[in-house]
Amino acid sequence: MAATTALADSQFKCRGTKCQPDVTNPSTAFAWERLELNNSVLVILDMQEGLYSMARDWDATLYRDSMLAHSALGKAFPSLPVIMTTSAETGPNGPLPQEILDMYPSAPLIKRNGEVDAWDNEEFRNAIIETNRTQIIIAGIVTDVCTCTAFLARSLRAEGYSVWANLEASGTTTKEIRDISNDQMMRAGVNVVSLFAIVCDLMRDWRNTPGAKELFPWLDQYLPAYGMIARAHRAAVTSGEILPGEDALPS
Repeated sequence: MAATTALADSQFKCRGTKCQPDVTNPSTAFAWERLELNNSVLVILDMQEGLYSMARDWDATLYRDSMLAHSALGKAFPSLPVIMTTSAETGPNGPLPQEILDMYPSAPLIKRNGEVDAWDNEEFRNAIIETNRTQIIIAGIVTDVCTCTAFLARSLRAEGYSVWANLEASGTTTKEIRDISNDQMMRAGVNVVSLFAIVCDLMRDWRNTPGAKELFPWLDQYLPAYGMIARAHRAAVTSGEILPGEDALPS
């Protein structure tokens, strides 16, 4: 009881039996690091044609689309540096899909001949360091090795980088492996997030550039659930009419 009371006294402001977090206490205040467009790097990691068959924790078509959407973040945000890397691509892992290569014909493509963890490759390390940016957005195949906890994400965290892992664009062999890998990654301080979370954090405000004008067409292609919202709104404004009974609905 005494230990519990001491903890409450140090981390919470209490009145009687009711306690609230003490936000003035630096040890308990929540610190949210936001993505900064001018401090971020996009990494396309081992999304190779051969490795694609190992991504069995997602529907195959959905995962293909998520891979391409992650890769296309650099098209939505042209100032975002892009680094591509592959592992033993002349063997069964295969190359990156041509659709991804065509997006960035001039971006660095580091072809690792043996290193499983991309951070062990000097050329890849130098490519990251030379951007002079500290926030790394990653996704790839497979979640439990190349993208995630035991390897690149933890290596980046150990070097002091902040890491955002795109959950949707990382694939592995089973949902169970995905879950434990993401749990390990989060405990290492990695931000495990969705594609839409990354887009919105980089954009910040629909009035910005890139903003609504640039991103609605991009979202329509890569996040159709949101693209259809915009289409429905456009149709309602340009040619819609209120149906009987709709006028009685609360606004």
